[in-house]
Amino acid sequence: MTYLKLGKKQANTGSSSTIKSKKLDESCSPSVPSESICASEASGEASLESNAMHANMTILVHNDSIDDLLECPICSNSMFPPIQQCPSGHTLCSACKSRVNNKCPICRKDIGNIRCLALEKLAVSLCLPCAYHQLGCEQMFPYYSKVVHESQCSYRPYSCPHPGQNCLFTGGISALLSHLRDCHEVDLQNGCTFNHRYVKQDPCSVDNVTWTLTLFSCFGQYFCLHFEAFPLGSQPVYMAFLRFLGDEDEARKFGYCLEVGGNGRKMTYQGVPRSIRTHHMTVRDSYDGLIVQRSLALYFSGGEQKELKLRVTGRIWKEI
Repeated sequence: MTYLKLGKKQANTGSSSTIKSKKLDESCSPSVPSESICASEASGEASLESNAMHANMTILVHNDSIDDLLECPICSNSMFPPIQQCPSGHTLCSACKSRVNNKCPICRKDIGNIRCLALEKLAVSLCLPCAYHQLGCEQMFPYYSKVVHESQCSYRPYSCPHPGQNCLFTGGISALLSHLRDCHEVDLQNGCTFNHRYVKQDPCSVDNVTWTLTLFSCFGQYFCLHFEAFPLGSQPVYMAFLRFLGDEDEARKFGYCLEVGGNGRKMTYQGVPRSIRTHHMTVRDSYDGLIVQRSLALYFSGGEQKELKLRVTGRIWKEI
């Protein structure tokens, strides 16, 4: 569904709560074919809001043809100025112009440098729902602000937080939990304290990054405990950190501490969990967690050079 903003002149053309599709055609830009913009015969009548007599109003069009009109036929993304068109009137976004070698993908004519000003003007009048409205976002945005909002919308799906592979799965928290347990066989533990044991057969290896991931449920929320080994310079280091299954503003409501030790020594770290919106490699590369150098890790595990054994304990709490 698409929304159009009508000016004062169009708003005063009738006092009833309904206008005919012909009136809707008149409210659109005359430079764009009416069947492409409004599809009046298909859309029928358009419902008006209760403030229909106000100078600036928004009407609801029960037709997706306008959305299709502003969709690039090459990349299927929404088009933004400069919107290009060929001499026959076929449009595409400027980013795709070079991808088709300046040839119209429909009629094969040279595209040249013709801009579709009528379509750009139409886009200014649109007020669209967020792409994630089916997930709960109820906000409406002008066409040119919609993409910016969607890149930050709190209702947008989460990416899979598993570090082991470039998993393309996205979804809500409940779908994410099922995916992690079913597809990645990640353990889910209950409680705000944990005791994680990490064993590495070859503590001198720096060729590959290794990791483990554990899920925790507490305070009605979910957290991911990451434990990773990766090379830092010529020596491997071991790092543990916590991520929150939710957005950054919610993550800041919690705190956590980690502790590792052995042979009468102990290291502690206290911090705030990072949101899974932040990639685990970004967290790792910022060293925002408990980091143990190999020499100290070996000392913690008893000084053995053949096998590394580390026990990481931790606690999660909710800030007051």
